[in-house]
Amino acid sequence: MRAASALLAAAIAVTAQTSTPPEPTRPSFADFIAGVRSEALSRGIRQEILDPALAIDEPLPIVLERDRTQAETVLSLEKYIERRLTVKRIRTGHEMLEHHAELLKKVADRYGVPPNIVVAIWGVESEYGRLSGIRPTIAALATLAWDPRRSTFFRGELFDALEILNRNDIDLEHLKGSWAGAMGQSQFMPSSYLKFAEDFDGDGRKDIWSTPDDVFASIANYLKGHGWIAGETWGREVTAAPDAATRIARDIAHREGSCKAMRDMTVAQPLTEWQKLGVRLRGGKPLPPVDMEASLVSGSTRRFLVYRNYDAILEYNCANAYALGVALLADRITGAPPPEPKKAAPKKALTKKPVRRKGKA
Repeated sequence: MRAASALLAAAIAVTAQTSTPPEPTRPSFADFIAGVRSEALSRGIRQEILDPALAIDEPLPIVLERDRTQAETVLSLEKYIERRLTVKRIRTGHEMLEHHAELLKKVADRYGVPPNIVVAIWGVESEYGRLSGIRPTIAALATLAWDPRRSTFFRGELFDALEILNRNDIDLEHLKGSWAGAMGQSQFMPSSYLKFAEDFDGDGRKDIWSTPDDVFASIANYLKGHGWIAGETWGREVTAAPDAATRIARDIAHREGSCKAMRDMTVAQPLTEWQKLGVRLRGGKPLPPVDMEASLVSGSTRRFLVYRNYDAILEYNCANAYALGVALLADRITGAPPPEPKKAAPKKALTKKPVRRKGKA
């Protein structure tokens, strides 16, 4: 009996160990910062840069909280798109497209990325330059690098941010951005800044924080560097009858990829094949007879065929909700701006009708 009990206890212990793995060990935050300092010095980051930059006493709780509640992963695809395509954002995007038309044309001529795509990313990332982030970039990245969830990625970004300071591209006081360490109006991670930021106005600085020339050129250079093909569109919204949707889900394989957004898309197929499967343009019209391949992205109620340029948008943020939000915003800001919301008509003052009393007039 005792042997059986011992075996049962051992089995329970083994089950507990396999079903709930222990939390990964990590150093104290102070020890982590000390390790970063030592490695940064070995990478050639100057002491006078490190002393103020790494004067961080503790991780930022708000950063860890935001990391676990990202809108692109918490909201449904349809709800995320609805929140992104507001009347105000579309109207402002249209105005920005017209206001910066000459500059955006120069950027498009050099990089091959259409103005509306550049402006849409600018709008989604920083509300057209109005909201580029208030979190201290070094402290945010140090917090995420110390946290075990994605420590390897953010540790690399932390050293790249220190390198940006080391190069005197910006000073520590102004190095602020999102909770995830994305910087400037283009919301580049430090590694993207080092690789894709552009000095389009030729003043010797790659200023994605306050110079529209550099902001637009950097966004376009990023997309071009990730495979954007000049002259091609991103995709289009489509429909599929219930039986067609069932057939597609059963017979069409999904792509492989390092992020979930890629794995949620089907493999690319010629438009003629999608036509045979029962996919139609929104409104019921047949797909265009062009020699292109597309993958299908499906939400709960909406579907999209997306081309190669869609992958370039995904490189900015690998979430289908994000990429479709950008793409659909780009389409909407090219047409006429949405009408101003109608003001409610003023209510008429209530007037009392005279009451006729019985009796003498």
